[in-house]
Amino acid sequence: MSSLIGSLVPLFRRSFIQLTATRTYATPKAGGALGGSKKKKLGKLGPTVEKKVIPVETDTTRLVSYVCGSNVLKQGEDVKIQPDSEYPEWLWKMHVGAPLTLEEMDPNTKAYWRKLRRMALQRNNKLAKLKKF
Repeated sequence: MSSLIGSLVPLFRRSFIQLTATRTYATPKAGGALGGSKKKKLGKLGPTVEKKVIPVETDTTRLVSYVCGSNVLKQGEDVKIQPDSEYPEWLWKMHVGAPLTLEEMDPNTKAYWRKLRRMALQRNNKLAKLKKF
């Protein structure tokens, strides 16, 4: 009888070691992580939504005389473009090109100092990133 027990002990140890060596992870539940609820079919980034087809205006006279797409209500019509004399003078003086550099800006304005502070913050952040612990 002792020989029978002696032969079973190595089998038991081997199977226990194999079990513990291979199962070092959590076993999944039978119903899934949500407890057996049905899963929705999702795309990679969430549920898929059908694209809306937006009509494009092709009438050239309407494109020249109206701001197409300015009416967001269900009723009414787009805003009609008026002559240049009807708009305020500051509208034509606005800077619409590339952003001004610090040298091109007036130091007596708030925008100059905001830009200077932003550039200093960006420089400090870049330098802090280079530091080692």
